[in-house]
Amino acid sequence: MYKKLDMVIVKHPKDAFIHQDHLSQEWKNFNYIQEPHFSKAEQEYEKFLSILRQHVKHIEFLPHSELVGLDSLYAHDPVKFTAKGAIILKSGKKLRQPEAEVYRQFLLEKEIPIIGELTGEAMADGGDLVWLDDRTLLVGRGYRTNDEAIEQLKEMTKDLVDEFIVVQLPHDQGESECLHLMSFISLVDEDLAVVHSRLMPVFLRQLLMKRGIKLIEVPEEEYHQLGCNVLALAPRICMMVSESPYTKQQLIEAGATVYEYEGHEISYLGTGGPTCLTCPVIRN
Repeated sequence: MYKKLDMVIVKHPKDAFIHQDHLSQEWKNFNYIQEPHFSKAEQEYEKFLSILRQHVKHIEFLPHSELVGLDSLYAHDPVKFTAKGAIILKSGKKLRQPEAEVYRQFLLEKEIPIIGELTGEAMADGGDLVWLDDRTLLVGRGYRTNDEAIEQLKEMTKDLVDEFIVVQLPHDQGESECLHLMSFISLVDEDLAVVHSRLMPVFLRQLLMKRGIKLIEVPEEEYHQLGCNVLALAPRICMMVSESPYTKQQLIEAGATVYEYEGHEISYLGTGGPTCLTCPVIRN
């Protein structure tokens, strides 16, 4: 999740938010902090895209679909990619569950391989799956990812994974809020991660340090500004939402190049930073 990003899937707010009237009708249903401003969201997204285009060769855009809602802006969650192809997930947030089928059709049209799909009662979000390295998969068990999904994911990835590590997530702000494993850890390089340790299980923090990963601690106020949500574009080249100066400075002192975008409308209000806005397909 820190190697050079060569292909990514995203969704433009014009295709997720649609227009201001649609936002007015839907933002409370999707539990946004307040109603996003549509034109400002488009402006923010163009800045976000301009940074992405500097570093990523292939950017694919999910299409508009009447079947999905505002949260489809956060293209990371309905699928997770492995070295051999995509796993289609099923969100623990019911309003997001139709995104899986739209994504599946999109991948088929683009001839992007699919290696599996969650079935039955299994539910998981992409934000709960973290590739610590090529053969180590962390899976967060919380309100968005359940035990049945974990068992199915373990079976689907058995030939791809040497260590499949389940991370029990805290209750934190409750079932209605979005807490993913990726909410409090972002890998920036093989030996560098941005974390909010207050939410981390002790074993996970110790595991990272044992593997020689330097931890950049995000303070409480910056955590709530999505300071822990950092997208690696390449090793030690990353993008984050502005408003987290301490975290940014710590990254720079660790040798990272940091790009920022203003993300009040597209990130803060829907609690989805740059890792949420992007679904990495190929990293080299």
